[in-house]
Amino acid sequence: MPTFFERRQLVTPGDLIAEGQYLPGENTYKEDDKIYASRIGLVEYEDKKVNVVALRAFYIPRVGDTVIGTVIDVGFNGWTVDINSPYLASLKASDVLGRPFKPQKNDLSKFLDVGDLLIAKITSYDRAHNPQLTVSEPGLGKITRGQVMKITPTKIPRVIGRKGSMITMIKQETNCHIILGQNGVILITGKKLEDEELAMMAIYKIEEESHTVGLTDRITKMIRDEKAKRKEGNKSE
Repeated sequence: MPTFFERRQLVTPGDLIAEGQYLPGENTYKEDDKIYASRIGLVEYEDKKVNVVALRAFYIPRVGDTVIGTVIDVGFNGWTVDINSPYLASLKASDVLGRPFKPQKNDLSKFLDVGDLLIAKITSYDRAHNPQLTVSEPGLGKITRGQVMKITPTKIPRVIGRKGSMITMIKQETNCHIILGQNGVILITGKKLEDEELAMMAIYKIEEESHTVGLTDRITKMIRDEKAKRKEGNKSE
């Protein structure tokens, strides 16, 4: 049961990845007993399943995902939210208010207005209906401070790292609180703007070099070198 590419090797559509008793996963297809890539990306093996992590991909909502979105419309009984996906999401007024909504008494724009950013969780989604959101759980709701950045959604697992190693290191080295939306939108909150900017620099670097090996060590060195440079700069002022 041979495989023809190593884990995290780049493949293009039509490349033969594996042969034998393997199962086709994301962005792959099977003909006879052979697994082929259906789009450009990086090979991943999960037991007997073969996946290709697309280098460029839209975010497809999944129930339970945490996302960061932007309010783009205030409706009669709720809000429409852009979640960096082909599908717009809906947030009901009753979810935000925590009680039945009374349109004659409640001006929804006082709670969330167009342009506001929020952290939410997807509670339902199927291809016949747009995703539904909730902000009723702890840690969810309107964003009031911090820096928001976007990366390719499929790169979020690389930012997390194996067993959370990469994101834990970035948080510790930059002293920032970081929330990763599965939709590729990230909130970074630190005590100082320069700390937030350093975390953003590291994450953009991960996105650019996600296909390479030894990335955690290089990102750690980059952050520490940048901190040392800034410290020297402050001393000379």
